[in-house]
Amino acid sequence: MATLLLDDGTIETDLNRIIDELAPLGITIRHYDPGTSLLFPHLLDQDVVTESEKRYVVGLHNSVFEFLQQENDYLWCDLLSVHPGSPNLETLIATYGRYHTHTAAEAVYLLAGEMIYGFVKPDGSQVKLLIQAQDYIHIPSEVEHWSSPSALLHFKVIRYFTTVEGWMPNYTGTHLSDLLNKPR
Repeated sequence: MATLLLDDGTIETDLNRIIDELAPLGITIRHYDPGTSLLFPHLLDQDVVTESEKRYVVGLHNSVFEFLQQENDYLWCDLLSVHPGSPNLETLIATYGRYHTHTAAEAVYLLAGEMIYGFVKPDGSQVKLLIQAQDYIHIPSEVEHWSSPSALLHFKVIRYFTTVEGWMPNYTGTHLSDLLNKPR
């Protein structure tokens, strides 16, 4: 389940309170555990997955989560697998680990591992969100955020797309709050 760190140091683990904190940004966060991960546990545990295995996982996922695609007009999705030996891991972290916006919504469903997102709220305060397996997050276009793997450097995530160009980051230059940058 998700954990939210507020700019004042408060840690929030109640999903309803996290939803309330992120509501001013239009962010949707939900926890879905339909049990599909039981159908491919070996694929969630292994670092490297083949293209065939990715297609299998995405196909099974889409059969259960078709409603997400319909309610948000996602055109397609893919599976991104990140682990300590991932090629271009440093580039991935450098690309998305700075505050940016997108011209299209960013949406992901985390199958395994952990990811961290940071957001700038309308009042200028910043929050840091840790999402874990079975968490879904939809970030509307133009919401200022960053994302990164957690210290585990491991996740498998279904990414949803409405356009390829919409996922290109537009960097804002906002710096991460000192409070949020301190390890906990």
